[in-house]
Amino acid sequence: MEIVVLPEMEPAQTHMIFIVVPRFNITTLITMIETVRIANYLAPAPIFSWEVASFDGEKVIASNGMTTTVAVANDNLQPAKFVFILGSWGTEYYTNSNLTAWLRKRARKGERVCGVELGCYIIARAGLLDGKTATTHWSWLNGFRENFDRVEVEESLFTLDSKVMTCSGGLAGVDLMLRLIEEISGSGFSGEIADQMLHHPIRSATSPQRSTMGRSTETMLPLLREAMTLIENNIEEPLTVPEIAVFLGVSQRQLERQFKKHVGCTVVQFGLLRRLQNARLLLISTGLSIRQIATASGFNTLSHFAYSFGKLFDRRPSDYREAWPKNEPAPSWPGSLSDFLDTLNERARKGSR
Repeated sequence: MEIVVLPEMEPAQTHMIFIVVPRFNITTLITMIETVRIANYLAPAPIFSWEVASFDGEKVIASNGMTTTVAVANDNLQPAKFVFILGSWGTEYYTNSNLTAWLRKRARKGERVCGVELGCYIIARAGLLDGKTATTHWSWLNGFRENFDRVEVEESLFTLDSKVMTCSGGLAGVDLMLRLIEEISGSGFSGEIADQMLHHPIRSATSPQRSTMGRSTETMLPLLREAMTLIENNIEEPLTVPEIAVFLGVSQRQLERQFKKHVGCTVVQFGLLRRLQNARLLLISTGLSIRQIATASGFNTLSHFAYSFGKLFDRRPSDYREAWPKNEPAPSWPGSLSDFLDTLNERARKGSR
């Protein structure tokens, strides 16, 4: 299937440029554009105009396999108030000197630049995020942090600097666009757009990216959410179960019982899963050695790390340095909490025979 972006529009009061790179998330692009399209629909006269372009030719394949025909980016692109760089799978290794030079030039002119999802890697490599706060999709946060030590990385939906912004991707792009529309036309107007999109509530920049940690909202207790956050914030030097219990002001027995009942595994098992997921991400997104990744993921020995990794992902760590090899039609992301629990339950059933 192929999507052809409409020809260049007449510039409106606020012009936007969306730059896409191969394997970008087409859902994010469409929902961000749809937000400003609805704004024009509701306004007496068009407020926004936009163009979609690429420095990789006019046909760009998205992460879902769709081919998108866009404008070829060059210095003839119109001046814009906002420039969005959209990247997803593989963008952590993407480089294009022409795009980098173009971005720096646009930033010097005062245009607001935003890295969307892994597009943050592109603007970080251009030096536009040095000394600033940034975010990206939660699953790539630690990898991004390891690559750019001059950037203050946080888990949020988006970050708003006077000139440089970042967005975690997915439907957070809608919340970002509504926030930018609010800056221009007021909160009442952005609320009307949200009504048209059936998008409620409008989330703030600092809203968390995740709400369930892989479990349903009906079963997620605040105690468990706090425990999971503690575990994730201490990947490199894991806390013991007694330490977590003391920090949360509950007994170890109560903590273990609630974990087993509502999550389906023990605190230790959940901690192991998160450490292995962290290692997998670092393998994909950094050039750290396997030994360094094992240490950064809280493993005391390389042998323990290799054994645990192979047991969960059915691959050696060295086989997992690329999440989406170019010869594969789709990305692979094994090791979800649901998969992990299924594996534990299967082992338990076999052990009881």
